Amino acid sequence: MEWGGTDDSGGLFHGPGGHGGVYCDLGPWIPMGCVHHSRHAGVGIALGFLIPPLLVPNIEDREELAHHISIMFYMTGAVASFLFILVIFIFREKPKYPPSHAQYLSYTMEAQKTTYFKSIVRLLKNKNFMLLLVSYGLNAGAFYALSTLLNRVVISNYPGEEVNAGRIGLTIVITGMVGAMISGIWLDKTKTYKQTTVVVYSMALVGMVVFTVTLGLGYLWVVFITAGMLGFFMTGYLPLGFEFAVELTYPESEGMSSGLLNVSAQIFGIIFTIGQGQLLDHFGTVAGNVFLCAFLALGTLITMFIKADLRRQNANALPNNNIPDEQPHQEKDPNQAPNEQL
Repeated sequence: MEWGGTDDSGGLFHGPGGHGGVYCDLGPWIPMGCVHHSRHAGVGIALGFLIPPLLVPNIEDREELAHHISIMFYMTGAVASFLFILVIFIFREKPKYPPSHAQYLSYTMEAQKTTYFKSIVRLLKNKNFMLLLVSYGLNAGAFYALSTLLNRVVISNYPGEEVNAGRIGLTIVITGMVGAMISGIWLDKTKTYKQTTVVVYSMALVGMVVFTVTLGLGYLWVVFITAGMLGFFMTGYLPLGFEFAVELTYPESEGMSSGLLNVSAQIFGIIFTIGQGQLLDHFGTVAGNVFLCAFLALGTLITMFIKADLRRQNANALPNNNIPDEQPHQEKDPNQAPNEQL
């Protein structure tokens, strides 16, 4: 439950505004071949669609509406504060032993104390990553805009269906979790990062087109189905983008690449939300959704030009016999990278 607000009619609209970051810090903990285990973070996003419509009814009294919204924000703040305390006092920065050969090499290179600025410069010079940065921002921005304005989009075609609008958002996220899980398993088995990303991105475009066409048919159950299809691919793409970025930018910090992806997503999300909102106000839902379809088509085209330079996979293919064994009588700091160079 990340953000909520009221539209011009006093109704509630809500949407995720930065959830992608949860995927970025899992890399140091997950062995190769277990990428699909990191997809469960979408549960919180799904609750963010389900709970707000239940806590904040669509009422005309703005004082009572503000009271319900404040309760929702207090609950969100309490949960976020609890998680903040856990992160500070419970969670470690990285595991005691690297889960993969690539992570070991990454720890070793981190020990060279490269500066933040130099790392950013190297990432900005990486053409493949820059293409992914733009294409990821287009997809995530479209998802953020659709999620934020979903209430208005649904209610404009189905008046009085505020609760079902939240349920449609929930459907998008749940099917997206399933899509992310399946695509993650597929990546673990095949390592076809670019092919999988292109296919999922293309199907997200198809899903958006189908959702736009069926939205005005007058059958809410059809909207649930097409929204589920859209979520399966659009939400399912988000963690794929992070994984692909890690491959393209290795051995740079995963937090660095994922942070830039989040910045791109937020920038495009703000632009798309404002743009689609204006189109909804002046031209209706079809124009607003076509606006997103156009940029998803552009993102699909950009993704096709990304070269599959899988640096992390190449690092894992190196022989492991240069990794030093743990000394039986030497206690090591779990957060300290090995000093030996390969």
